[in-house]
Amino acid sequence: MSMKRVVIKVGSHVLTEDGEIATDRLEALVEFIAKMHENDKEVILVSSGAVAAGYTQIKLDRNSVEQKQALAAIGQPYLLKEYQNAFAKFNILTAQVLLTADDFDSRRVTRHAKRAIDTLLEQKVIPIVNENDVTATEELLFGDNDRLSAHVAFYFDADVLAILSDIDAYYTSDPHIDRDAKVRAIVNSLSESELQDCATPNNEFATGGIVTKLQAANFLLERGREMFLASGFDLKDAYSYLLNGKHVGGTIFRRED
Repeated sequence: MSMKRVVIKVGSHVLTEDGEIATDRLEALVEFIAKMHENDKEVILVSSGAVAAGYTQIKLDRNSVEQKQALAAIGQPYLLKEYQNAFAKFNILTAQVLLTADDFDSRRVTRHAKRAIDTLLEQKVIPIVNENDVTATEELLFGDNDRLSAHVAFYFDADVLAILSDIDAYYTSDPHIDRDAKVRAIVNSLSESELQDCATPNNEFATGGIVTKLQAANFLLERGREMFLASGFDLKDAYSYLLNGKHVGGTIFRRED
């Protein structure tokens, strides 16, 4: 499959650690995207982490929706500045694009947003998309931008959505509990029960867990698009597949041809 336009979604668990921005991982991600750029790939980055970034600046109650939204409002420009500084080392400009999943319910809004994204990509600018957390409540509480990234990939005509996460693949069972869990390398369809299993987020900022990733994959599978799930801590599987077209690790969700 040719991959010209790629949406890369990175989770808050990858971007923060011990109440700080995980600068080394953020910089590794930016270097990877810069390499993609060098290889004439168009990259849209969907980044979580605004709430966690806000918490590094002010300790509010993350269990309250209003305080979580306040954290997101504080953290969003702070996180963007981190990205701007990291991308500047590669002479790459970034742009902030705030969307909600609801925006895609409007054809007019979707069309305008796509034109803006297309224009940015033509100019070799990296659009950094985040949920507009101050007005969105549902996604903030549950989803960590997984659902948003699937919408971005579909409506903005990406060839693949790559979710780089603390979950490095889709397994036959929970690898934290079952030592015999095996990676499912290619998944062609998902059952209702897989999509409804209870979500188990790994830390207090990561609201996603595997289930919202599977829901994102299913959204794209139903529309004949592809999703790739791999580690955001170690980008070797992302390099192999997204840059070199070799599937070594991680899970590809795609329909059978």
